[in-house]
Amino acid sequence: MQETLYHFHQPKDEEEANAWLMNFLVRYNAMEHCSEPRSRMEDWLAHLPASGVRAVCSWERFCTFAREPERRKVGGDARVSVAGVNYELDPDLAGETVVLWWGIFDNELYVEHGDKRFGPYAPVGGPIPLYRYRTFKKFPSQERADRIETLAEQLALPRAALESNPRAALLVRNTEVPVTMFTDPDPFQEFAYPNVLADKRAIADYLAIPLAKLPPEQLEWINTLVETTLNKKELMDQVREYFSHPTERESPC
Repeated sequence: MQETLYHFHQPKDEEEANAWLMNFLVRYNAMEHCSEPRSRMEDWLAHLPASGVRAVCSWERFCTFAREPERRKVGGDARVSVAGVNYELDPDLAGETVVLWWGIFDNELYVEHGDKRFGPYAPVGGPIPLYRYRTFKKFPSQERADRIETLAEQLALPRAALESNPRAALLVRNTEVPVTMFTDPDPFQEFAYPNVLADKRAIADYLAIPLAKLPPEQLEWINTLVETTLNKKELMDQVREYFSHPTERESPC
């Protein structure tokens, strides 16, 4: 409902677009409920579960959910080809029928075979495509959006209707709502290592040296680090920071 209004006046930046969206949400939630003698917001608060609302996932996790499955048979050379782009999979998958997971927001390929998951795989034997050259049939909602966009070009809307809402402060309530944190399944282990051993193996691969050959001080620091986090980004950021100052401490190489 709000997106179509942006066709009348294009926001100058993301901040202004979000401000207009907040004005719209405040107005919408303050409207009378369709079947109850109260506003939409009051009805929503009255029916909240005891556990509260569920927190949304991160953008990176959302990208992994937005993937399209496709069943394919892997070639004898452990490769699959899509639109002229080759992907080389694990040798164990050669000749097997697998499920390919195409990311809408990424160009990497993930594979599922039985109860095991593999990936990510990057294109081989050619440049990495910016987009996959596949056209998808439009959904009815997309076709409807196209018709609305055409109609919006013929209509006019005052800019003041989007910019300000003097009643916003009265309608927004500082109600404390309990929140249930998002539980990340991470099926392809994209954001966290499965265990401490995988943590250490990744650090050893980054340093290109067995951890047993490191000085005791550095090895002790790594042992402390892997006990505190399994998150891939946090772990490798701290490792890069620690080993990026060879003048301050002995280099592992």
